[in-house]
Amino acid sequence: MNATKNLILDMDGVLWRGDTPMPGLAELFAALRQHRLPFLLVTNNSTRSTSYLLDKLERFGVRVPAEAILSSAEATASYLRREHPEALTAYLVGEEGLQQALAEQGFETVTPEEVRSGATADLVVGGLTRNLSYELVAMASLLVRRGTPFFATNMDASFPSEIGQLPGAGAVLSVITTTTGVSPVTIGKPEPIMFREALRRLAAEASVTAMVGDRLDTDIAGARVSGLRTILVLSGVTSRRDLVASHLQPDLVVEDIRWLTQYLDGRHLDGCG
Repeated sequence: MNATKNLILDMDGVLWRGDTPMPGLAELFAALRQHRLPFLLVTNNSTRSTSYLLDKLERFGVRVPAEAILSSAEATASYLRREHPEALTAYLVGEEGLQQALAEQGFETVTPEEVRSGATADLVVGGLTRNLSYELVAMASLLVRRGTPFFATNMDASFPSEIGQLPGAGAVLSVITTTTGVSPVTIGKPEPIMFREALRRLAAEASVTAMVGDRLDTDIAGARVSGLRTILVLSGVTSRRDLVASHLQPDLVVEDIRWLTQYLDGRHLDGCG
């Protein structure tokens, strides 16, 4: 890992769990700055805007520029505008982060009430929402059955919180997939679209960039396919037992970001693999 020149860091389960920062968060960013190591913070969580994430980091004692953050909502909206320049409207299954990202790319959103009244949409775009209702997914399913292209910010089955694993975007959107038999085009990790966008923002080559994440199935699997080096932290979704049972093994395993800081500083890492 000594030739790593850039880091891509996941947020949920790596930098924090819910509204609780991981121990050593400020020290990690101090080490990144000390070693002048370029970094990008990425998240599959599409519910929050970039400004919210910046404020959250500041509450935890960390300041980063807006361009250091890439959410699956931003990556999805950018991809849709690039690949579907003719599209004007989107039916949204999601929250503020996705809605804002789509609006910034010029999409107008169509509501469930409008669909029930006969309106159509150019795209159906879904992510995690904690305001789930039958009407929301029913009208999305109706559009997808009629042939409206279906996209997902990510298909994570769960996400980590202070009280345990909670349903993620994949669990929410599985209702639409089960109803229609149509799987969405997915933008976020582990899909390569997210990693290509991250590397583009860093102006970096994959071979000298490492992904730091807590999930084998998204962070590590996606980074491996995209040619990045891989660092797994055991502070989120993946446990030591999961790691032992998996055929997919990261390049480096650390308990949490405190161990990562020690690694950056060249100190001995007890308990790391």
